[in-house]
Amino acid sequence: MADTTSPTRHERESTDLSDNGGHDSLIRRIFSPFSSSALASLPQKTFQRRPRYTRADNVPEAQQDEHGQMPTVRDYHAINHVPPQVRVPKKVATPIKVEGKVWFANERTWISYLQTSVLVGTFALALLNASKDQVARNFAYVYAVFSIAVLVYGYALYQHRITMIRRRDPGHFDQVLGPVLISAFLFFAVLANFVIRIREL
Repeated sequence: MADTTSPTRHERESTDLSDNGGHDSLIRRIFSPFSSSALASLPQKTFQRRPRYTRADNVPEAQQDEHGQMPTVRDYHAINHVPPQVRVPKKVATPIKVEGKVWFANERTWISYLQTSVLVGTFALALLNASKDQVARNFAYVYAVFSIAVLVYGYALYQHRITMIRRRDPGHFDQVLGPVLISAFLFFAVLANFVIRIREL
């Protein structure tokens, strides 16, 4: 015959929860999954954020001491013990890979200058063949010289940037003055042609 006086499993769990009190209640354990001893073992002071480095290998910039040794830093990758002191490795010179988009961007710029030169040259040739007065011929010569100048400038800039890419030069590749001068000269040339034609009417 079974003993009816022995507590059931549900009653034992209820008794255990009531005996533990509010500190170790089920709700408190749900919202605080870490024990008090584990929380006490955590450091009280937070470490400062590690500096960011532009190098891919994350080797900090450091100088050798008087003995030719690199300084030591703490390795915070350690998990089970205090972060040890590790020596900063020496930087090894490795070749820098230049992506293909850098070469293609330089070629696209050269093609844009070439397109502008051919367009202005075609306009100068059409003006020279279709006109019969001296004023139109003079402007055709001006446009032809301008077309050659744009072609030479674009090719020189293309070769200069190729040299910079091959040397791994970290300098600037932008050219602000060249396109502005080309646009301004072309604008004033067309404006002068328009004004002269208006005065002849």
